[in-house]
Amino acid sequence: MNPTKRLSYAVIGTGALGGLYGGLLARAGVDVHFLVRSDFEHIRNFGLRVDSPLGNFHLERVSCFSRPEDMPPVDVAVVAWKTTANGVLAETLRHVCRPHTCVLVLQNGLDVEEAAAACVGSNRVLGGCCFLCCNKLGPGHIHHLDYGRIAFGEYDDELAGYVSPRMLSIAADFQFAGIDAQPCQDLKTVRWSKLVWNIPFNGLSVVLDADTREIMLDPSSAALAHSLMVEVQTAAKHCGCTIQDRHLVKMLEDTRKMVPYDSSMRLDYRGKRPMEVEAIFGNPLRSAQAAGYRPEKIEMLYEQLCFLDRANRGGTHH
Repeated sequence: MNPTKRLSYAVIGTGALGGLYGGLLARAGVDVHFLVRSDFEHIRNFGLRVDSPLGNFHLERVSCFSRPEDMPPVDVAVVAWKTTANGVLAETLRHVCRPHTCVLVLQNGLDVEEAAAACVGSNRVLGGCCFLCCNKLGPGHIHHLDYGRIAFGEYDDELAGYVSPRMLSIAADFQFAGIDAQPCQDLKTVRWSKLVWNIPFNGLSVVLDADTREIMLDPSSAALAHSLMVEVQTAAKHCGCTIQDRHLVKMLEDTRKMVPYDSSMRLDYRGKRPMEVEAIFGNPLRSAQAAGYRPEKIEMLYEQLCFLDRANRGGTHH
């Protein structure tokens, strides 16, 4: 891939994340095609609206599709839906990808690239973490509140450790569109670094029924969030990834200063949708245990969330 040539993109999932980043790319004139599920008719008829500190905009005409088999071939397939939709990912990628297409997985959690790698091969997969506060307000309406940086890198161990030409090409397109996309050499450490925030604040937001500001204002919940962060840091170390103490301090300070934010997991719980329990909690928990470390607070939070997720969708009864 040529860093000076714009690539074409398929955005798989047009929720908060896909709608924002895909919308910014499309606004900049990049060739973007959206796979849309529930909002297809609305976006086809009325376009995509994004409210953002980067500038509000409305794309009146959007290249959107309700079926992956109808989409044109692209250079990069961006997986922007939640891991709970990955049951149909392989079928989707088979339609969207061509032999040259690489897949950029922008999902929360650990080892979330495996589903894409099983379909196209790990050498064609990149993974990325989005440090983002963004919600979907309604059909075709995205509300970007704060932040927005993407850190992404190669998933295949043989390709890790350097910045590949295709990473430079993707970064150039995203940065051209005003997205802070940063290539990284160590995807695993980036994923663990994101879990430092995701595990405490996604989990506690559900079990405590609180937004980020409420968690940080109460000394007990703030202390619990910090102790969970320390467990994530220790688990990462056992798995070969070093996270500096200053990262934990920054995450706490940033959360204390950010606008009150409902995590995606809390919104899913309130909407009685499946929560990303396995990707964000189960996978890192099992990785830590396999490495000889048992993070007890994370384990308790995981079991609580499993119960709440099943009960919320009618699997168990209080």
